[in-house]
Amino acid sequence: MSSYNQMTIKKDQLIIDQILGGDKQLFSVLVDRYKNLVFTLCLRLLKNREEAEEVAQDSFVKIYKSLSKFKGEAKFSTWIYRVTYNNCLDFLKARKRKFKELSVDAYDGFEIEDLDSAINNLEENERKTAILGCIHMLSEDDAFLLTLHYYEDQSVKEIAEIMNLSVANVKVKLYRSRKQLAVILKRRLSNDMLLNYGK
Repeated sequence: MSSYNQMTIKKDQLIIDQILGGDKQLFSVLVDRYKNLVFTLCLRLLKNREEAEEVAQDSFVKIYKSLSKFKGEAKFSTWIYRVTYNNCLDFLKARKRKFKELSVDAYDGFEIEDLDSAINNLEENERKTAILGCIHMLSEDDAFLLTLHYYEDQSVKEIAEIMNLSVANVKVKLYRSRKQLAVILKRRLSNDMLLNYGK
């Protein structure tokens, strides 16, 4: 773990201890630190800006109310992801929205290794734009999973904890969702471009 991450963990815990000790105003510091990622994760699952804003705000209310339940056994950010994820699922269940899975029948031999090679060779801004432009076409769960994987650099173990899945299940879902992303990216970018980036 980097010294930056360790410092953030210590700062988070210090703030949490102070909030639980009665300094409730300090919660705004945590909101400022994590509001962008919470909103992004909500948007990946709900795919609607207004609903994402509503659920993100509600997630912070739940985070505040259950702050005493955070035991520091995982990173605070991982715990926040999990609360947000569960809150989004509750919202989707209440709305009874049906997930629409992207068909992978079009998968025709474009390997995930080629996808990773192409993505790694894109400039950072290009990479983020390319992935962002395609992730919204995936199912809510897959979009959430890939956001954690590509944007939040969460490990398979951390993703399993957030989504309440086994590590083996996350690996399968990650493979499948990356395969779907490969299909979409292949459609979006020309084969020549991908092959050139992959060299």
